[in-house]
Amino acid sequence: MNFDTNDHSHRRLNILTGEWVQVSPHRSKRPWQGQVEKISSQRRPTYDNKCYLCPGNERIGGEQNPEYNDVFAFTNDFAALQSEIPSGGFENGLLQSKSERGICKVICFSPRHDLTIPEMEVDQINQVVNLWIDQCREIGKLEFIKYIQIFENKGAVMGCSNPHPHGQIWAQESIPVEPAKKQEMQLKHHNEQNTHLLLDYLSQEIELRERIIFENEHMVVLVPYWAVWPYEAMIIPKRKMSRIVEMTPNECTALAEAYRYLTIKYDNLFKTSFPYSAGIHQAPYDNEVHEEWQWHMVFYPPLLRSSTVKKFMVGYEMLGNPQRDITPEFATKQLNIQSERHYLAKMD
Repeated sequence: MNFDTNDHSHRRLNILTGEWVQVSPHRSKRPWQGQVEKISSQRRPTYDNKCYLCPGNERIGGEQNPEYNDVFAFTNDFAALQSEIPSGGFENGLLQSKSERGICKVICFSPRHDLTIPEMEVDQINQVVNLWIDQCREIGKLEFIKYIQIFENKGAVMGCSNPHPHGQIWAQESIPVEPAKKQEMQLKHHNEQNTHLLLDYLSQEIELRERIIFENEHMVVLVPYWAVWPYEAMIIPKRKMSRIVEMTPNECTALAEAYRYLTIKYDNLFKTSFPYSAGIHQAPYDNEVHEEWQWHMVFYPPLLRSSTVKKFMVGYEMLGNPQRDITPEFATKQLNIQSERHYLAKMD
């Protein structure tokens, strides 16, 4: 018997974090008798007078949204991070804490309540990308801000509290755990090889073409070799860039195109509004150059076998290390065979 990664259990190294993932492809054959999610097929209205994010509506804190026509950003009424707090902390032996200042923004992707990214046009998504850049430039000027995390939670199964198309930005005075791991690994590679970790990896993936979903002039969408979530994906720019503020207008459009393409594939996979958490990891905003960094966008969707069966991170995953039941190569093939037209789109 010869070892086969498509059928035999093995481990894969995440070069961005230095952590391992267990891959158990044979487990996907087991019958499922666990929890089944309830997926709503009801179409939302284009405007909801009870939605706190729709144009012109009053938010829970009493503020009123403008009658915006494209994108809209505002400071979160229930921000997890506060900008005006005293500096302080606590230390007693092994017990430590410290104050953490920050800013939380809500980014409305569209005035329409019924849309999601895969149902928007490229130019509309491009407005979202440009708003991210504007916010990073503005927030990055604040002296106490060291890191800016852009993210989107899509779907109730991901804990999204409002179905209106939106994302968030959390900016704070320390570097969060996940980007800190990635900074360490990228810096180590840059110091040892004098090259860029993700660009070296991207060159290898382009040559192999086993996990690539989409490619245009400026961006590549792929399933990472070390992916943990069943249909995890990543967008990597082809040009060396530490932060998204370095993108040209053409690169912004290319990112919007890649973002839309991937999420259409997601929705078409199980003919549902595919839930995920997505976000951009980029270099800190600490007035350092960070030549080692290559920004990238990651997508972590939980669905495993269908629109109602999701992956759970429990047991071994919580106590040992992450584990997946389908290989990244299988996930790539499943996504690649999906139509480029959204399943709800009307035929011309």
